[in-house]
Amino acid sequence: MAKAHQFTFLDDQGDLEKFVRLGYLVPVQPNRDLELHDVSFPYARPETELFVKRLAAQYHRACGVPLVVTSLTRPNALQPLNASDRSVHPTGMAVDLRLASGTACRRWLERVLLDLEHRRVIEATIERRPAHYHIAVFPEPYRDWVGGKGATVHVAQTAAPKPTRSGARKLVPRYQVRTGDTLWNIARKHGTTVEQLRAKNALASNRIRTGQVLELPVSH
Repeated sequence: MAKAHQFTFLDDQGDLEKFVRLGYLVPVQPNRDLELHDVSFPYARPETELFVKRLAAQYHRACGVPLVVTSLTRPNALQPLNASDRSVHPTGMAVDLRLASGTACRRWLERVLLDLEHRRVIEATIERRPAHYHIAVFPEPYRDWVGGKGATVHVAQTAAPKPTRSGARKLVPRYQVRTGDTLWNIARKHGTTVEQLRAKNALASNRIRTGQVLELPVSH
């Protein structure tokens, strides 16, 4: 994904500071719409910063509380131990958001993210440990969309949250396989079974590979 957009993976803090000086990464500033929680490096690609700023303002208007960002750019050397080796956080194009508080606000936020996914300007997933939304912003598509019809369409999404219709699409929780994972330990971590994981992902056997993305069964 990041390679398709010709983004550099930053190796250490020195690389990050260099990209800030060159203007490839810009500050993400907290304000009345946006909180940063335990964010080590509050910098992102300009398009990601724009996405966060716009979404935070809309979320605040819709839900009455600030949007909370929990992670932005992280160099390879400072990735957490449980990070995927395919993480795009070292490029500055990704942002992690705290799960929306309250069912109505969560549905509102997930509707907006799904709409943007449908327009192919972001990729959003729900990750479980810890629970958060992980979003990768596609720079040129997002910039073009905001500069065109997107500005009007996106602002229209800021109405007060409404109940989700029965059968409406929802963000599907996903898990990216890491080195040493097995279906059994993934199932155990996420409160499901190997059989349910295999059925959900149409797996013919228990064999999985590092980097593979699995959809997680949703409890009802």
